[in-house]
Amino acid sequence: MFEDKIVLTGVKPTGHPHLANYLGAIKPAIAMGKQAKQHNMFIADYHAINAVKDPAVLQQGIKEIACIYLACGLDTDKSIFYRQSDIPEIPEITTILYAYTPKGLMNKSHAYKASVDKNREAGKPDDDGINMGLYTYPTLMAADILAFDTDVVPVGKDQVQHVEIARDIAGAINAHYNKPLLKQPEFSVEENIALIPGLDGRKMSKSYGNVIPLFAEPKELKKLVFAIQTDSRPMEEPKDPEGILVYQIYKAVASVAKQQEMAEGLKQGKLGYGHIKNMLLDAILEETKESREKYEYYMSHFSEVEGLLENGAAKARPLARRTLERLKDAVFGR
Repeated sequence: MFEDKIVLTGVKPTGHPHLANYLGAIKPAIAMGKQAKQHNMFIADYHAINAVKDPAVLQQGIKEIACIYLACGLDTDKSIFYRQSDIPEIPEITTILYAYTPKGLMNKSHAYKASVDKNREAGKPDDDGINMGLYTYPTLMAADILAFDTDVVPVGKDQVQHVEIARDIAGAINAHYNKPLLKQPEFSVEENIALIPGLDGRKMSKSYGNVIPLFAEPKELKKLVFAIQTDSRPMEEPKDPEGILVYQIYKAVASVAKQQEMAEGLKQGKLGYGHIKNMLLDAILEETKESREKYEYYMSHFSEVEGLLENGAAKARPLARRTLERLKDAVFGR
């Protein structure tokens, strides 16, 4: 599907990823890197500073996210892996894009509108606490995409708008200069990724405080798994597996055979909630065992990770420079 495509994926270093991030974003991105003609994978630290102002917290987030992707199998021989802030061509391209970006596009940005709505609900002025980084977030994201002649950007449904804005900006520039200066990207939404519920049954999300951190210590992981909501029905009472929250999460990490085993045990009244929570705990530990060990290695040998990021930046910069020079030649008539 992506064998002849240039694909770009990015991740903000804000908070330790959880199980749903791993299944819905990290694994697919890594798999895509092995399929694509070219895969650019970046840590979006410029985007992160809109919200994270403590350098120590930001650096820890960058360190964790870099180590997690490498531990989960990102192949830096096939994927160009870099920090956004190591590519100075990106903010230069962003500055040029600003001149062709209608303010109305930024007004319609989901992130900006959500912040305004939150302020209104709290009885505050519309723009209270909203910085220009948040407001112009989609233009910087457009630069991330357009800098590398990206064909496809895999996104969740809530981020389709960002790719559409990048297309609009590229289209406006191409039309103005009557030449294809910028490639107009497509988005790809994976429809088959299951929605992973959290500890309380709602979508697993840091904002709900209902997550299972990817590499939580085993004792903490057990505590979280055993905190998953259940009812008071006795073990021997037959139960519909689909109505059991533990089973819904289990389906995302266990093999088909193991899923069937739990389902039958619940239907026949042979498995209690304690049993199935232990089964889920074992499945999570098994799924993450190898990557957990690699993560711990990379975290304690971060100089190796720094070297990989620097190598990635060295590969990425000439590509972004080519786009920047093409833009400058047109914009300044050189």
